[in-house]
Amino acid sequence: MPAHARCPSGVEVARPALEVADIFRRHLGDYRQLHALTEGQHDVARAIIACRTAALGGHLDFCTVCGFETPAYNSCRNRHCPKCQALNQARWVEARIERILPVHYFHLVFTIPSELHSLARTNRAKIFALLFRSAADTLLTLAADPKWLGKDAQLGITAVLHTWTREMLFHPHVHCILTGGGLARDQSEWVPAPRDFLFPVHVVGALFRGKFMAGLQELLDKGELHDDVPDRAARRRRQRLYKTSWVVYAKRPFGGPEQVFRYLGRYTHRVAISNARLVSADDQAVVFRTRGSDTASLSPSEFIGRFLQHVLPNQFVKIRHFGLLASGNVNTRLKHAADLVPAAATASADNQDDCDDDGGDGPPFVGAVAPNLSWPELLLALTGKDVLLCPRCQQRTIVRQPLPPTRAPPWKAGTA
Repeated sequence: MPAHARCPSGVEVARPALEVADIFRRHLGDYRQLHALTEGQHDVARAIIACRTAALGGHLDFCTVCGFETPAYNSCRNRHCPKCQALNQARWVEARIERILPVHYFHLVFTIPSELHSLARTNRAKIFALLFRSAADTLLTLAADPKWLGKDAQLGITAVLHTWTREMLFHPHVHCILTGGGLARDQSEWVPAPRDFLFPVHVVGALFRGKFMAGLQELLDKGELHDDVPDRAARRRRQRLYKTSWVVYAKRPFGGPEQVFRYLGRYTHRVAISNARLVSADDQAVVFRTRGSDTASLSPSEFIGRFLQHVLPNQFVKIRHFGLLASGNVNTRLKHAADLVPAAATASADNQDDCDDDGGDGPPFVGAVAPNLSWPELLLALTGKDVLLCPRCQQRTIVRQPLPPTRAPPWKAGTA
């Protein structure tokens, strides 16, 4: 089954034969003998290993008719765990359906040059936040220039941070989903953008570079960044970066709100790699799919290292909203914009989003679900798996009895 396919009702998603957790259980101890883990990486590793095991407790599913029973263990709910994103994704998307305007949408990807990767590794929260802010400010500034849309307008932007490539290499970039037009500054009308063009990418890239570099210099001047590069080398780096063309990738426009919804459902809760991409693992190599039939092979230690380098700073928000979608505007400007968007602006969802440039797979695509569902009902709507259905007598007669957690997570000896 494709990684993003939505299962029809009554069809259960098969559990992958190999999981990231299996690799961590077997090889994390060896990895830790040679590498120090940050507190955040340590917490993520423990959560992934313990996820859906007796260490976290759970329930004993018991059928009141035929007597069938089986344990069902709790999820770790860590946002980096490949097994714990589907329900979070469903609830997140459902809470934002009403904020999607009936217009066409654009998709731009902002990337910082590789020369800044070392600085980003040691100053993750600051650099990632600057990346968000520079990308959003670039788009909002251009939309406010009547040269491009004909009037000063404010866009709605949802931005999602990803830090990986298909090979799990460090590659920080922000996906920006933005409305095909904006609300006029005087709020008198909706200003539409052409369906096949928003801003020239070379203009976007140049402005993005200027805003990011200005913000970077401000952080350096304030002493808020840890930079091991000597002053003279830092000045040379700055000069080179200003002479470099920064990559802003404009992807094919979305066909309409349905495609935006599909994108959000697939990309917002991705992690560096899904269990479905794993091919094999032993003491010598972990093999996983990259694109199509291509695969990559890493030693278990290198695989763990690449995975853990994508652990985000504690409480760092990786999905952010700007412009009309900023929290201060959703109940005012956004609602007014929705009233102004003409019915004719509603786009037909005839384009398909094929964004898969950066790897990392998310949960299955989630269609609309009813709000306030209990987790068994949400799981049923999402995957077709009915945890209250007895697999033996096929009646919805399963009751759940709590199982307390074990004393410690199932770590391999020497890894705690």
